[in-house]
Amino acid sequence: YWLDILDPSDFDMQILSKHFHIHPLTIEDISTEEIREKYEVFRHYYFVCFRTFDQDYNSGSYLQPASMYSVVLRDGIITFHFRPTNHHLNVLRRVEQLQSHITLTPDWINYALLDDITDSFASPIQTIEYEVDSIDELVLLLRENETTDMLRRIGSCRKNVMAMSRLLANKADVVRGLMKRFDERYAVAPLIPSSIAAPTTTAPSTAPSDEMLLYLGDILDHVLTMLQSLSGYEKVLDRSHSNYLAQISLEINQLSNKTNEVVGTLTFFASLIVPMTFITGLWGMNVHVPGQPGQDPDEPLNWWWGLIGFMILYCAIAVAFGKRYGLI
Repeated sequence: YWLDILDPSDFDMQILSKHFHIHPLTIEDISTEEIREKYEVFRHYYFVCFRTFDQDYNSGSYLQPASMYSVVLRDGIITFHFRPTNHHLNVLRRVEQLQSHITLTPDWINYALLDDITDSFASPIQTIEYEVDSIDELVLLLRENETTDMLRRIGSCRKNVMAMSRLLANKADVVRGLMKRFDERYAVAPLIPSSIAAPTTTAPSTAPSDEMLLYLGDILDHVLTMLQSLSGYEKVLDRSHSNYLAQISLEINQLSNKTNEVVGTLTFFASLIVPMTFITGLWGMNVHVPGQPGQDPDEPLNWWWGLIGFMILYCAIAVAFGKRYGLI
């Protein structure tokens, strides 16, 4: 049998605990929606916590994690989840397609559920791959008005890569734990009833175990491959981000060089104007100046020379002040 329970209440958990002898620690993990992926062995069953995610791209909670809990008994399996998912429906369709080729056991149902959760990561990772390739090709070909959008794309893609990596990080350890203890589990509690199993051979208990190890090994290969791909995408995005910053720095340097050219041109013209302004200022003072029409040649120019001396003194004091405080 397979019981799939959506959003169980505390009363539901109490009834299931009493009827199926589920350990209080397992009940606590499920009731509190434990997010740590784990595999635990108890006396009558083993418990698996495996995380999936919201697959609705248009949803505000897209890529948000959601835990799936499996209590695998000798004669059945009970699954719990607190958000609607399609994993159990996909497993049922797979059972209908392969029912003539497989031996349906609680362990196989648990494997099929883990495999469907793992396969659900393939589509988002493929989307990330296309986005990473696009960013890597366009990051050095952008025009100035497209740089802001590229920074947003890089940030969004890195966010998705990190979300996928966090969801996949502990799955390999859970699958390894299942593979490591699977032989012991069959040795203690074989799935085939004792009245049917041959009493003189061990083949009936080891054959399903070996087959299940192959199934779990396939999941482990998928998880490790996707983790390696995400690691590669993160490196490509890191390089693209560095290239983007280098391009921005180059554009800033180019703009700075253009600004310096403009300032240099303005400085040249200012250097032409300043002497003329200085001369006209000296001879435009409201005192008697040399060469003034109608002026007596013997008339002293005390005020004019006094102003000139004051200007020279002011310039000397300003230069000394600038040198003392490192301004020039």
